[in-house]
Order: sequence, then C-alpha cells, then structure tokens
Amino acid sequence: MALPLSPNSTNTKNPSSLLLLYFKPKLRIKNMASSDSEIAKEFRFFRVYKDGRVELFEPYCEQIPPSDDPTTGVRSKDVVISSEPPVSARIFIPYEAQNPNQNKLPLLFYVRGGGFCTQSAFGPRYHNFCSVFSAQANAIVVSVEYGNFPDRPIPACYEDSWAALNWVASHVSGNGPEPWLNDHADFGKVFIGGASAGGNIAHTLAFRVGSIGLPCVKLVGVIMVHPFFGGTSPEEDATWLYMCPTNAGLQDPRLKPPAEDLARLGCERVLIFVAEKDFLKPVAMNYYEDLKKSGWKGTLELFETHGKGHSFYFDNLKCEKAVELINKFVSFITQL
Repeated sequence: MALPLSPNSTNTKNPSSLLLLYFKPKLRIKNMASSDSEIAKEFRFFRVYKDGRVELFEPYCEQIPPSDDPTTGVRSKDVVISSEPPVSARIFIPYEAQNPNQNKLPLLFYVRGGGFCTQSAFGPRYHNFCSVFSAQANAIVVSVEYGNFPDRPIPACYEDSWAALNWVASHVSGNGPEPWLNDHADFGKVFIGGASAGGNIAHTLAFRVGSIGLPCVKLVGVIMVHPFFGGTSPEEDATWLYMCPTNAGLQDPRLKPPAEDLARLGCERVLIFVAEKDFLKPVAMNYYEDLKKSGWKGTLELFETHGKGHSFYFDNLKCEKAVELINKFVSFITQL
C-alpha cells in the first residue's frame, strides 16, 4: 500500500497546528520586574523562586517540521495521540516501505531525553537521529512527545509515554487510527529505546510491559543510551524529587529500580550504552550490574564509547564514534 504523499497527512485535521496549540509554552518564567526575585532553590536546569515560580535556564527548544527527506530516504509526520493530556508523536518510515514486496518493518518506540524538563521530540537532534536510524535499520520509529516539567510535573513523562505505547499497540489488528502502523509495522518486532532521561523512562515502560502486559505485541528489546537513574549525585537526585511531587523518596522505583522490578522487564534483550566521560556512567553501570543479578532471564549487552561524554553523538551524527554507536543500535534491531 502506498504511503500518503504529504508528510503532514494523518487521521486528524491539520495535526501540525494542533501540535502547536497543544505544546504552546506555558512556563512560569521569572518576571524581571517582579519585586519578589528571591530564589528558594536552584537546580541544574531551573531555579525556583519563593513565590513558587519556576525559571528554566533553557526554556526554548527549536522545533522543525516533519518532512520527506531525500537524503535519508525517510518520510516523517506528526500525530496527535491525546488532546487531554496533550500527547503526540513523530513517526518516521523509510520510502522503501512503499515497495509492494517489502515485508512489514520492525518498530522502535523512541523516548527522547532532556532532563524531564527540556527538549522536544520535534527538535533537530531527535528528529535527525530518528531519521538516520529509520533509514539504516529499515524500521519505523515512533518518537513520543511527552509533557515536560514544570507545565507537566513528573510522572507525566511516564504516563504520557505509556499512553503513547498503548496507542501504538492499538494498531496490532490493522484497524488503528494511523495507516502507516496498520499497513507497515511488524508487532512481533517491537523495541523501546531511550536517551538519557528517556532511558530511565524506557526502563519503566519495559517494567510495565512485563507487569501489566501489552496484548499481542512482542517487546523484543530495550535500548538505553546514557540513561539517568538515581545515585548520580545528591543534586541530581534532589532535582528529580522536586520535579516529582508525588515521589516515594530516594528509593522510588523509577529513580532506583529494585531487583524485583528489574526481574520483570517484559523483553528478551537489553542493550545499555555508556560513555567513558559521561557523568551518568556510574548509575548506568549500577543498573547493568543490578539487572545481571536480578534474576531477569534475558540477554544483556553493554557498549562503551571511550573518550566521549554524555549524549556526544547528537553533536555530529557522522563523527566516527557516533557512527559506531548508531551502527550498534541498528544491529541490535536487525540481528533477528
């Protein structure tokens, strides 16, 4: 079946304008003329004033539209998953999917990073990565746009991502709202991948799949690239706890997954990427070791990039180390 020619075509009316409406910034940015400028708390990504206002240090994230990309041979479009709460996604699919002799394609459910409070699935770094990956892996990518703190405090990121994953699963019988997934996705080859904060979210999603289930969908593997977990530093822990008013403290299972949660990951394989100079490497290694000892029955892989720091590959997807990372990511999907 041929793909719709317009990159913005979908089952909703003018989704791009809807996305702009849904994701119009509502950040409580500090008013420089305010007489109350006394800072109550300051974190890596934001500060909090005594009157409760939050000022993000990087409140603006550039967004680019979906497109037909002749360079990668990948088409993308945006879909609205939910209007309340606002959840959407960008879908990537290779041109080759139009070929009548093409088998259905593996699907990667991708969760971006951003410290739970910045960045967007529609930003250049995530759009470009997903487009390159989709081309090289010959796979569909669904990149979820979840709510950021402070407009949507944690656990919105987890709940939005879970809702989006279930939306993807609603296409398993071929009668979901999105034709690209109905016609071209192989629901026996589904993967979850996440970067930084998205790696943390990916863990929680895999745990829910193992605990609650995702009917008729086979979650083959989970990929975590430079994932965040608790224990990085007291400051990083305090930041997550502040962004999640309903937290359960330092032992919150989303911050520090217990062995019983690790043992219930609902996938067969896990790949963890670490970088030698990444400040998150110690917690990623802790997760790796804890998962090995948890009793989980799957296959676990670790891939380390030497001489590089956190999320280095977004700076230049064509540099040697980034190419190595992407190739490993792709081979994890295609080795079936």
